[in-house]
Amino acid sequence: CSIPVIGEDKFHRSQIFCYSNDVPMMFDNKPGIGGELLPGQTLKVTNSVFPEGIGIGSSPPSWIAFDKQVLCFDAYFEEEVPEKHQELYRIRHCKIYFYLEDDTIQVTEPVVKNSGLKQGTIVRRHQIPLPPPDEDRFYTMYDFNINTEITFYGRKYKIIDCDEYTKNFLRKIGIRLNPPASRPDDPYTTEHLASTNPFHPYERFDTLKQFLEFDGQVLGFSCVWNDPESQLTGPRELVLRYYLSDDTIDIKEILPRNSGRDVVPFFLKRDKLPKNAPVPPYHPGTITNYTLLNVLGKPERNKGYYIRDVLQTGAVHQEFYKDSDLKIGAVINVWGRQILLCDCDEFTKEHYRKKYGIVDFTPIQYKTPPPPKPEIIVPPYNGFGTEEDSLNSCRSVVVKSPHKDYRQFLMKDRYGMDSKILRYAAKLVTDNAIDKERKFIISYVLSDDTISVFEYAERNSGIAGGKFLERSRIKKPGQELFKSEPSEYYKAQDLFVGARVCFHGHKFLLVDADEYTFNYMERNANEFPMADFCVVLNKLKSMTESRAKEIRKTFATTDPEHTNVIGYDTFRNWVVSVAAGGFSEHEIMTLGRHYGMRDESQTDLYLLLSVAQEKLKKNAFENFEQLIAVFLYNDREKCGLLPYETCRTIFKSFKLPLPDDLLETLLTRFEDPQKQIDYRKFVDALNWRQNQVHAFEEMKKPPKVKPRQELLFEMENVNPLPPNYYNFEIKGLSGKDTGIRNNSSFLGKLR
Repeated sequence: CSIPVIGEDKFHRSQIFCYSNDVPMMFDNKPGIGGELLPGQTLKVTNSVFPEGIGIGSSPPSWIAFDKQVLCFDAYFEEEVPEKHQELYRIRHCKIYFYLEDDTIQVTEPVVKNSGLKQGTIVRRHQIPLPPPDEDRFYTMYDFNINTEITFYGRKYKIIDCDEYTKNFLRKIGIRLNPPASRPDDPYTTEHLASTNPFHPYERFDTLKQFLEFDGQVLGFSCVWNDPESQLTGPRELVLRYYLSDDTIDIKEILPRNSGRDVVPFFLKRDKLPKNAPVPPYHPGTITNYTLLNVLGKPERNKGYYIRDVLQTGAVHQEFYKDSDLKIGAVINVWGRQILLCDCDEFTKEHYRKKYGIVDFTPIQYKTPPPPKPEIIVPPYNGFGTEEDSLNSCRSVVVKSPHKDYRQFLMKDRYGMDSKILRYAAKLVTDNAIDKERKFIISYVLSDDTISVFEYAERNSGIAGGKFLERSRIKKPGQELFKSEPSEYYKAQDLFVGARVCFHGHKFLLVDADEYTFNYMERNANEFPMADFCVVLNKLKSMTESRAKEIRKTFATTDPEHTNVIGYDTFRNWVVSVAAGGFSEHEIMTLGRHYGMRDESQTDLYLLLSVAQEKLKKNAFENFEQLIAVFLYNDREKCGLLPYETCRTIFKSFKLPLPDDLLETLLTRFEDPQKQIDYRKFVDALNWRQNQVHAFEEMKKPPKVKPRQELLFEMENVNPLPPNYYNFEIKGLSGKDTGIRNNSSFLGKLR
């Protein structure tokens, strides 16, 4: 302890403040005035003195240096048992914990099952004073050793051993440990309880392993019972389940409709099923695991003496059904009812294959197969309502509206910028000169297979244009009206470039499609074979197997400068002549789109910018500063360049009022060799407020700019050949395509 400091309380009692393990504590030693010791008084050590820290200037306090460090001792004490002649005392084993951080002690007794004693914590954790005459001091670590006795509040504890950590710690502080002592047994436990045990130990029935291994595994059998009281109704169908976890069985009955029997949860509740069980069954308590014999007969004064019947002469042995007794074709006795096992499920078959090696699981036919259901004759359509409504009125008494294909609706409904609508350009197939010039747009909605037709309004044509056919499903022509079978409707696979369709008597020829339609059909080539490049190429290869030299000569003649590029019109005429009408316009376009090459020199950049600015001006789009801010946010490196896809996504998020093909063409023009776009330069070029482009004034002969719909219907007169006597400009070939690139690659595919 350090130098004491004296303080006076209101009762003028002298108290001393001292540092215990570098922690200030108050002790009631009552020294003299000024802290001087009284005659014959000495300051005694009241706490453990730990060795100083190694390698540091000053030792940390004990509550830091010895945090969570505890000395553990094994001990026992004797407890007297008065007024009981069976035992005079008991030996109670306990553990003593000494906490190094504050010299506190705790005594606990391990809980013993069925001991009849209140066990657990005997002495709660606190500093315990030494027995008299040293009650002014507390126990320290130096007071503990093996094979010694210590006294806590008048109770003596005999320390018999300690753990390895405690031994090492006590040796380091200089304490010489005594050899460990033996642990005495409790006489009451060893003598009294041993006398109650039989000479032959009880048989142990351990079912935990079986439960843990087979919990949740159930064998299932289909079985029948020929009830003698119900011969007219046939055998009763049952389902037997065998639980592998505890060898129990339950049975349920499958009741047919209108059987007249009460519905019960179980035909047999879950329990072990005995073999050859007597009727009536045994009384409760007749069957036990072992038998006891009463030696003295009727017990007197609540005292009885029993011995175990080792020979089990009076025991009743009963066998229960196991999984080895169950198999297809076996007959089991369910309390007097003979049940035949007819079939089992796949899990049961696998169980018997692995465990018993059974491979024959032929089911038993216990009833005649039902007669085939009579064919339902649907009456023909009567003309009232739709065919679906008329068919539903025949299926049920309560007429319900026909169900829609919600799966198709969810899979092919509009999502974001994906419209899921296929649009085609079409013309009327007629001999009328006026009707030949009419232009139509056919829209096919993939979500519900509906079709709508709009007519392009052209000035001074005498035709108003607008909606030509309301959106609805359209039947294919040539079908009988009043019939039982449902009618066939036009599907997406029936519409492609070059196809001829008839909508309510009007014949149309599909002459072109928009870029989205071509892309969608090529992405889903498994649904549209005319857009599958591999299928079309293989079809062309099968037609030109023996004409390789002729094809090379033809391509070389059309390409005298050896540029490996030929015109699309030349390529189309060659395919038509080779196929002799076996290729549709869409299939030729599929080949052309795959090998097509854009001639960017034909489209002037200023013309594209002027068209784009005109679109932005008409839609009053002026959010150019916000565009630059978003581009700067996505440009993490602040280099002024962003990839093509990032720029396109940003423009789409602003809902820029520009067609997709125009926006993609402009982005391609501003692309550098590294596929990066200078977004500042591009946005400044689109800014019609500050940088207006007058492309029409700069050109000597300004061309006629056609709207998107008119470009879709533009036609070219190139060698009319039946049946494709209309030859149109191909919108699907990325704008105005002029040639087929890489002749050598195409010829290599045809080999």
